[in-house]
Amino acid sequence: MATINIPVSVLNLAPIREGQTAKQAIESMVDLAQATEKMGYQRYWIAEHHNTPTLVSSATSLLIQHTLEHTDTIRVGSGGIMLPNHSPLVVAEQFGTMATIYPNRVELGLGRAPGTDMMTANALRRSKNDSVYTFPNDVQALLTYFGSENQQSYVKAYPGVGTNVPIYILGSSTDSAHLAAKLGLPYVFASHFAPRFMAEAISIYRREFQPSEYLEQPYMMVCLNVIAAETDEEAEKLSTTMKQFFLNVVRGSQNKLKPPVDTMDGIWSPAEAEMAESMSSVTLLGNKDSIRQQLTDFQEQFDVDEFMAVSYIYDQDKQKRSYEILKAIVDGR
Repeated sequence: MATINIPVSVLNLAPIREGQTAKQAIESMVDLAQATEKMGYQRYWIAEHHNTPTLVSSATSLLIQHTLEHTDTIRVGSGGIMLPNHSPLVVAEQFGTMATIYPNRVELGLGRAPGTDMMTANALRRSKNDSVYTFPNDVQALLTYFGSENQQSYVKAYPGVGTNVPIYILGSSTDSAHLAAKLGLPYVFASHFAPRFMAEAISIYRREFQPSEYLEQPYMMVCLNVIAAETDEEAEKLSTTMKQFFLNVVRGSQNKLKPPVDTMDGIWSPAEAEMAESMSSVTLLGNKDSIRQQLTDFQEQFDVDEFMAVSYIYDQDKQKRSYEILKAIVDGR
């Protein structure tokens, strides 16, 4: 069987586990970063969500800085900074400052959604105009702020100028695929919760890609869920934590990350199960051999350049073990 020798990375929404405080959830986030750094993961990205009591990922740049401070080599970035909520200049100053303190380790993934409900988005919003539509201009502004001195206009990001913080375009629909291709930037698709348009978005990005000073060829990353364990049966049980997480999303409920259960019967209705499982349909689940086969099948169809894994596993040691198994597979071990 062909080896799947591509980089793998980590996305963390920084959930609060049942029984944890917010501070302990942040400590868990750092602990996983340290563990995956030792395993040889490429990058560790932290999400942005607001008004969500089950996640601690609202002040993303602070969490990135905190993670950088407690790791040595792994690249740390945002998955992503939701630009409708932020002035590009402030983002450039924050990330430019981190890149100055931690050179060649800071990355900026950018999303066009607010990462929350509309009422909270209005409380966050930097203007009353719909800044979702200014996303292409905001991305361009950030590229300029991080660029060389001779690219700058009157307003500059200090620190930021000349730091060349790498920018990645994130998407869960086809809109951002067109933009990433046009700007010649790497593209990351959110298959971990919105897999419906994945195939189409990958196709658009590759077809429309224009080489740029940032990238000569398309660089396609896919974010997916991974639940790896010693046996298929154990992985199946561990996955009930993820299923309960997505049930939260379907119901709009606010339960912290729950321990696994023997069965989801009686916890969700058939309609809820269908909705939750359609959101999480791009999931690698099982033992080492099962996941190797699933990855091989995926790569035969899509041939992406990098996987970014999200792993909703309640037991932190089992979560680390899941990442170990995935890394062993892509390393051909």
